[in-house]
Amino acid sequence: MSAEYGADQIQILEGLEAVRKRPGMYIGSTSSKGLHHLVYEIVDNAVDEALAGVCDSIEVTINKDNSITVVDNGRGIPVGINHKKGIPAVEVVFTILHAGGKFGGGGYKVSGGLHGVGASVVNALSEWLEVMIYQDGKIHKQRFERGKVVYPLKVIGDTDRTGTTVTFLPDKEIFEETVYDYEILKQRLREMAFLTKNLKIILIDDRDETKKEEEFHYAGGIKEYVEYLNKHKDALYTDIIYCEGTRDDVYVEVAMQHNGTYSEGCYSFVNNITTPEGGTHLTGFKNALTKTFNDYARNNKFLKDNESSLSGEDIREGLTAIISIKIPEPQFEGQTKQKLGNSEARGAVDGIVSEQLTYFLEQNPSIAKMILEKSILAQRARDAARKARDLTRRKTALEGMSLPGKLADCSDKDPKNCEIYIVEGDSAGGSAKTARSRATQAILPLRGKILNVEKSRLDKILVNNEIKAMITAFGTGISDDFDISKLRYHKIIIMTDADVDGSHISTLLLTFFYRFMPDLIREGHVYLAQPPLYKVEKNKTVKYVYSDEELDRVLTDLGRDGNNKIQRYKGLGEMDAEQLWDTTMDPEKRILLKVIIDDEESSEIDMTFTTLMGDKVEPRREFIEKNAKYVRNLDI
Repeated sequence: MSAEYGADQIQILEGLEAVRKRPGMYIGSTSSKGLHHLVYEIVDNAVDEALAGVCDSIEVTINKDNSITVVDNGRGIPVGINHKKGIPAVEVVFTILHAGGKFGGGGYKVSGGLHGVGASVVNALSEWLEVMIYQDGKIHKQRFERGKVVYPLKVIGDTDRTGTTVTFLPDKEIFEETVYDYEILKQRLREMAFLTKNLKIILIDDRDETKKEEEFHYAGGIKEYVEYLNKHKDALYTDIIYCEGTRDDVYVEVAMQHNGTYSEGCYSFVNNITTPEGGTHLTGFKNALTKTFNDYARNNKFLKDNESSLSGEDIREGLTAIISIKIPEPQFEGQTKQKLGNSEARGAVDGIVSEQLTYFLEQNPSIAKMILEKSILAQRARDAARKARDLTRRKTALEGMSLPGKLADCSDKDPKNCEIYIVEGDSAGGSAKTARSRATQAILPLRGKILNVEKSRLDKILVNNEIKAMITAFGTGISDDFDISKLRYHKIIIMTDADVDGSHISTLLLTFFYRFMPDLIREGHVYLAQPPLYKVEKNKTVKYVYSDEELDRVLTDLGRDGNNKIQRYKGLGEMDAEQLWDTTMDPEKRILLKVIIDDEESSEIDMTFTTLMGDKVEPRREFIEKNAKYVRNLDI
């Protein structure tokens, strides 16, 4: 037995060594994202117990030393000997890759997580991990360090509860960052609670004197999720449309509600894991929606026989929807495995939504009328937008790709080498044109604030001069016509003043990119320039300073006396061309912030844009008050 046990040990270490050598293959990255992913893996295991109906409470604590404790009241990981390996099943779970929780007949019908890699990967990437299992009246405990067993599973006491407690400390040798962000965990755990109705998830932060604690518990599940996502928008009707059922072994749940905005927010999940690239379940939902609404519109004379059908886009304008399915063997496609491929999911979602939505519309003709009237307006606007686009396309063909008059283009024709600065106002634009490197830097000055696209339909957006200038300069087209291969500049740099107006213009531009050219941000082409806030001069030494903290350090270094001349820049227009080049445009010296989107948090990003740029004032005020402490260099 002991020799066999030793051999098993060697094989186990080889498996987990691979994880430590190439952690990115297992958790995506060793940045903050990978660090937080460890928590989700352990929580996913507990959620699997909830999906199996044997757990209704999970508690996640960030401890003082940034270790994490996850407690659930499920059945507890099996502690009996796994006969294939000759060691307790719990040890198999934490030390062997792809072991999974599918023991004998007591496994899971559906499960999320990394398909049985979760617990062992977390163990391999932790400085230490301790697991306690409450089962059959006993408390069992085992400890591991960097994936290696410190002592075998042992009984340490009696108990009258069941469940599992896992505590782990992420390994500093592996992760660039080992401090957990409460807000990031909160968003993900809230999402998990919405997706598993009646499951209570508690998040506790023990790191500060003032202990933080929040509880997420939604009896209404995804219906409450839609309410939450629409809370800063004007709902078109009060009911949440809800469809639920099982077909071909696929459990389908869909909740949706239209609001007064013009953007669509459909979020899809498989076994509680987000699928940012959609897949067959989302296709099934969109088919059902388009067909059902068009049938209803024709049968009830909203559309005449000679009128064209509504497109899916028209019907989904202003729609918030959650599509959540549970499926025994999910198959994922695509480079990032974020797209569902199971064909049965499409039929199941399509069938269940078509049937139940038809019934809902027949029962609620006033809601059906509101949705169809909005969809028909969207269809007209789409036709107007198409005409506007055709017009710009025709013009371009005739004029041989004429660029906007105010654009100072660069001479290099290779997009990889080229960057475009979007600058507010003509004075800053003038300095920038003089300062730039003409070979690779183009300048596009904008007059005034661009249109707030959050409050406008596409037809209005396409006739706005500032937006037209950007679309033509970039060369990619927008929305459905967007083609990133035609991008003329690989860096798009927003350069605005470091004041309230400048921040507003940056936010308007980012809203436009996010809603109509999101791939520019996804592919890492959008940046924010960081102009200096101060110029400090002392005895012919000149230093440019980018934050108040840095100013403090520079003054300490130079010595605080009457010889310090400090100039506070109110805007880019106050700098001459040479200063602008030295501080903000010289690739050797400048600071650029890259704008990134995390697709896994798209519902939260959508909410932030709606809060900041939507019609409602109150949520915006709340957001600003809550985030005021993070604001730097506010110039009022």
